[in-house]
Amino acid sequence: MRYCTHCGILLEDHAIACPRCRYATIPAPAGIRPFGQQPVSTMTVVQFPQPQPRPQPQPAAVQPAAPQQTVPQLAALQQNEQPQPHRGRIPNAKEVVSVKGLYKRYSRKAAWAVTDVTFNCYEGEIVGLLGHNGAGKSTTLKCLEGMLPFEQGEIKIAGYDIRKQAEKAKARMGFVTDNHATFVKMTGIQYLNFMADVYEVPTKLRLKRLKELDEVFQLGKPIENLISSYSHGMRQKICMMGSLIHHPKLWILDEPMTGLDPRTMRAVQDFMHAYAAQGNSIIFSSHALNTVAKLCDRVVLIRKGRQVNELDVGAIYARDPNFDFEEYFLRNEGQEE
Repeated sequence: MRYCTHCGILLEDHAIACPRCRYATIPAPAGIRPFGQQPVSTMTVVQFPQPQPRPQPQPAAVQPAAPQQTVPQLAALQQNEQPQPHRGRIPNAKEVVSVKGLYKRYSRKAAWAVTDVTFNCYEGEIVGLLGHNGAGKSTTLKCLEGMLPFEQGEIKIAGYDIRKQAEKAKARMGFVTDNHATFVKMTGIQYLNFMADVYEVPTKLRLKRLKELDEVFQLGKPIENLISSYSHGMRQKICMMGSLIHHPKLWILDEPMTGLDPRTMRAVQDFMHAYAAQGNSIIFSSHALNTVAKLCDRVVLIRKGRQVNELDVGAIYARDPNFDFEEYFLRNEGQEE
């Protein structure tokens, strides 16, 4: 079963997004009791092994302060604390991404675009790449995805070497480019079916995933139109949907929030937390420091092609809840020498 932290309802396992509020769902913790009511028209009644009557009225601490407030999760209810989304690697997590000593330049006479970058990412983690324009973030991601060859180093995806076992490595990842590259002469649904064919997603399963993804990204009827007619934000949505149709173990995004409206941006952020909570990994680059601080478990700082630091976001905020991530970046890493 899955649980909507916004509506407080229990849903079926395939419901990645809540059909009522469109928020991403999370795996239901053991023994959780639904806070909200299920939509009668779309959901079946959930039977509990040991049903208990809901207390009337509910304690004041359980009630949300406003309609927009996130419904507390079970642990937060018991401790009377502000709820927090899933963060960090899952128990007994396996390494999904391993980057060791990555060096990349675009010609023999050119300066190194990436120099000695080393980091990893485990199941359940969201890792961000942060740096100024031209720092080497996109180059690192394209090497990680296998789009660019590199001179030195090693990259493994789910244990597969990206150079020696490229097909197996790429089958376990989805990539959203910064320019939203798609086939613009296809309709949205044709493109998604093409991506499903590439990754050999069975017809029945792809229909299920298309429905789930549309609930998150809300592309709606324009999915039948040519991609060439899409706005910037709509192309971003269809690109994200295509990268997720095969449910990759690793989701790579280059500036994922660019062009998205605030509602979709919030839905994508919630989806990223839920997707990582399922045991997947996410690596993305961004200039939106607030988004990085909100989403990431760890941040790799890159400056002029060199990795200058790696920050544990959770540990930082545990020590200092008022830590200003933007000020730290601008003061230490964001400016040219």
